[in-house]
Amino acid sequence: MRMSETAVPRVLVTGATGRIGGAVIDRLVERGVPIRALTHGLESTAELPAGVEVVGADLTEPDSLDEPLRGVDAVFLVWTAPPVTAPAVIDLLASHVRRVVFLSAPHRTPHPFFQQPNPMAELYATIEDRIVASGLAWTFLRPGMLDSNALSWWAPTIRAGGEVRWTYGDAETAPIDDRDVAAVAATILSREGDADGDHVLTGPESLSQAEQVRIIGEVLGRPVPFVDLPPEGFRKEAEGTWPPAALDMLLDAWGATMGVPAFVTPTVSELLGRPPGTFREWVADHVAAFTADATGSAPAAADD
Repeated sequence: MRMSETAVPRVLVTGATGRIGGAVIDRLVERGVPIRALTHGLESTAELPAGVEVVGADLTEPDSLDEPLRGVDAVFLVWTAPPVTAPAVIDLLASHVRRVVFLSAPHRTPHPFFQQPNPMAELYATIEDRIVASGLAWTFLRPGMLDSNALSWWAPTIRAGGEVRWTYGDAETAPIDDRDVAAVAATILSREGDADGDHVLTGPESLSQAEQVRIIGEVLGRPVPFVDLPPEGFRKEAEGTWPPAALDMLLDAWGATMGVPAFVTPTVSELLGRPPGTFREWVADHVAAFTADATGSAPAAADD
């Protein structure tokens, strides 16, 4: 099942135009790894690096993956489809490739933030169980909250000069830079020594949501007011702009973690040989997203 540590695998990257998938491609290009980028449509691939082979396929149509998988050694899997085709897709992966690195979530982590009812956790658990049973060599990456959530949650209000009206301001998380998630994925995909690994990925520090907004203000050089709404008040203000299931999950998770520091792991440092980037560093690299002349940003999630 395992290749030589010095072998260079050919990698198929799903979710290639997403924030994490795109960053994985960039990191693999830097390492000289041959890449095949899988996209649902070919119209959004213009920004992919030169030399990346682009193929179109759809996780909802498993047969469409047959040709893109030929000659591939490993797959970076971001699941972006309904669960019904997951078994067929995984069986197809097992018939073509040696290993899969699956972008999952920390739903198996014994911390109250990650133990609330969550339909996505059920999907991820089902996919993981199927991968393990398939005979594939596997690695599960489990980032929690992402630094880039701030782009969709708070940046529009901050760009407009308004106050951040949020809830559970004292709830602590350990957000991680998307680029660190991608660097871990690329490190593992470019060698075979980490097969059958399960990694919870976090940023370096536990920060409350109010602290994160304060840090954004400090980096921008101006205060950003934070208004801590009661949960039901936040629910009313968010109605129609958040998917109900996602809103319920986050409110439950934030509520459950009140008074509990975030779960922080040393995994990024262990795998990359350097500490993960801080939230402050991430904000400094994305100042334009929080200023008035910036364009809007799409919501960020672990499965982009």
